[in-house]
Amino acid sequence: MSFDFFSADFFTFVLIGFCAQMIDGALGMAFGVLSTTSLLAVGVPPATASAMTHVAEVFTTAASGISHAYHRNVNWHFVARLAPAGIAGGIIGAYLLTQIDGKAIEPLVSAYLMAIGLYILFKAFRPLWPRDVRDWIIPYVGFGGGILDAAGGGGWGPIVTTSLIGRGHDLKKVIGSTNLTEFLVTLSISITFITMLGWSQLDAAIGLIVGGVIAAPFGAYVVSRVPVRPLMIAVAIVIIATSAIRIF
Repeated sequence: MSFDFFSADFFTFVLIGFCAQMIDGALGMAFGVLSTTSLLAVGVPPATASAMTHVAEVFTTAASGISHAYHRNVNWHFVARLAPAGIAGGIIGAYLLTQIDGKAIEPLVSAYLMAIGLYILFKAFRPLWPRDVRDWIIPYVGFGGGILDAAGGGGWGPIVTTSLIGRGHDLKKVIGSTNLTEFLVTLSISITFITMLGWSQLDAAIGLIVGGVIAAPFGAYVVSRVPVRPLMIAVAIVIIATSAIRIF
């Protein structure tokens, strides 16, 4: 299977990757759910859509994580507690998705993405909880986020980032830490998908990679300059509307 780098599809994927990564860098979430929702909308099977998104995220999360580390937005304690659980959950979720028929799982994936959109909308209006420095829940959130991210093509940011922000942790540190940790989780998920599906089905991910890597350095810069709540609401509405159309 060969891929045409001068086709309309390629530039569409570049645009999707760019827009999704700009939002992800500013919010600490949404690259996966926006990319997967868009790929499903153009007819890509669920397992391939999730795989393409995660292959692209290996590069975008690396670029974004390095940018956040440079800007000192990373809490390494969060990374150490999130990464092992997130990696384990991601491998399990990716394996399960490749074992299920694409047509059968597609409505469920769309429903999951719509639920993530509703969750983001809910988090946009929810007041912060009192801060818990010990925060025993971090590894459990990482494990659940890894499974759902792989199986649904996105969800690490909405689940992990909003959970930690909701528990009162510093916004910039949470976004930077979850972005950096997501690289390790995404790398594990991508290796699992490539092992199960092969690379030939995933070469279209190059368009997402190009767009995402171009946008990644800017996300860390705008994180302190973009109002978070209106952006969360806008992202949630896009995800809900797109997923609802596919379901109904």
